[in-house]
Amino acid sequence: MSFKYSKERVEAARASYPNGTRIELISLCNDERDMPMGLRGTVVGVDDQPALLMHWDNGRSLSILLGEDQFRKLTLEEVETENQEDIEEEDAPTLSM
Repeated sequence: MSFKYSKERVEAARASYPNGTRIELISLCNDERDMPMGLRGTVVGVDDQPALLMHWDNGRSLSILLGEDQFRKLTLEEVETENQEDIEEEDAPTLSM
């Protein structure tokens, strides 16, 4: 599927997926190594295609093509749970020898 540049589409994508939005991958339009279903990441921008510029939790930076790749936005509750888990990991005691 190919789309012509549309300022309105780009602006709508930026409004729907502002920087910091957390998403979960369902599937990609092509095979990519180390990009499993369920992988989560953070939107760091939207380009002019529009595509979501990503920072994935596995360290990758592969973009999401709107209209071609399948993903979902995490709910506020899911993001809060992730944040709580991060805090608990930081507070966990470390063993040193």
